[in-house]
Amino acid sequence: MPFHQVLLLLFFIFSCLFFVIIQSRHHYGHSEQEQFHIVSHVSLPPSLAPEAAVAGPSYSVFNVLDFGAVGDGVTDDTQAFKLAWDTACQIKSAVLLVPDGYSFMLQSTIFSGPCKTVGLVFRIDGTIMPPDGPDSWPRNISKRQWLVFYRINGMSMQGAGLVDGKGENWWNLPCKPHKGVNGTTMPGPCDSPVAIRFFMSSNLTIKGLKIKNSPQFHFRFDACHGVRVESLTIKAPAQSPNTDGIHIENTNNVQIYNSIISNGDDCISIGAGCYDVDINNITCGPSHGISIGSLGINKSRACVSNISVSDSVIQHSNNGIRIKTWQGGSGCVSKVEFSNIHMEAVRNPIIIDQYYCLTKNCSNQTSAVVINDISYSNIKGSFDVRSPPMSFACSDSIPCTNLKLTQVELLPAAKGRTVANPFCWNAYGTVLKQTIPPVYCLMEETNATIDNTLLCG
Repeated sequence: MPFHQVLLLLFFIFSCLFFVIIQSRHHYGHSEQEQFHIVSHVSLPPSLAPEAAVAGPSYSVFNVLDFGAVGDGVTDDTQAFKLAWDTACQIKSAVLLVPDGYSFMLQSTIFSGPCKTVGLVFRIDGTIMPPDGPDSWPRNISKRQWLVFYRINGMSMQGAGLVDGKGENWWNLPCKPHKGVNGTTMPGPCDSPVAIRFFMSSNLTIKGLKIKNSPQFHFRFDACHGVRVESLTIKAPAQSPNTDGIHIENTNNVQIYNSIISNGDDCISIGAGCYDVDINNITCGPSHGISIGSLGINKSRACVSNISVSDSVIQHSNNGIRIKTWQGGSGCVSKVEFSNIHMEAVRNPIIIDQYYCLTKNCSNQTSAVVINDISYSNIKGSFDVRSPPMSFACSDSIPCTNLKLTQVELLPAAKGRTVANPFCWNAYGTVLKQTIPPVYCLMEETNATIDNTLLCG
């Protein structure tokens, strides 16, 4: 074969091979693209969390958008959140991410444990909201709770996002106290959901969130151990009923720090069965103050001890630091310390009320929750003169004992007004340093005083 024909044949062979290779590569790339589009986002492997958001070991991030959430504020995203939770709950180190820039509507739901995750992070950077009021709430779902976390150990809820409880339509139910004549209630259903509730959980951290306008309590911790709440902002109108900021019940080893709370009820309320609670650097008000109680309702037994409230401000509130109990109850409140608290135009800066009653028809009863070993130190500021600056209304049959006051200075908020005298009833204790106004009504403890320390045991 002539040489030029050999060259022509070789050129033809190489051209064919090159065409086959190019076609193969193009066909493979096309198939891969088609396959990518038909794979569900739910089945895609999670990506790693940004280094700036995670310290220590690597965390798998589960974005609720990848599980079908829409985030338009209208679509029901409950199932997507549940699927993301169930998946993250089975991973050793996981972050459930609620991304910024989206609003997610969730029905009432329970996020259950225990989880396999060590240090599960529920990160809220977007907005979460419930259905808009009682008329939008599904009939077969409880109206007493919205987001519940049950049997969770070692979870952190944090982020720069917002939980919006959309509570206005709940507050306006006819049964609410402020809707009736002279504080009375009207007939009709009255159940309203707590925004976020932790139940039978431990080693919890809640940090950095904003939460507003809950239908009822904003946060509630029941039967929990090891709770740290820090840097929260909780807001609701001053007239919104029962919108406690943080309520704890049968819960111990609690730290609540560096938070701003203004609402229509107690900033922080401490219920029965709580002990070892440290509250520090809270800006509270307008509100009903920081309260222990109410305790002993329906003749129940209530025990609260080792409570510290310090370095805080309470402003433009109905109450400051309060202990409230029902007649007929039993148990004990002991070892409580209120220190370094500034009051600004507070109606009842310091109050113990053992005659707590929501109506005018509560009958007198002999049994009572014992109140013993309560300390007030460096409580200063101004009070609304409609009520005494200090009120110790203790049980007829079981007095308050071992009350200690030092460096208490409370003056009228309005200049030129007469300073009202403190009120005491069956209250025993010691003024360690002269107070303003003087507390002459506090009785000295004697050997005849009931030993409430034994009763607290």
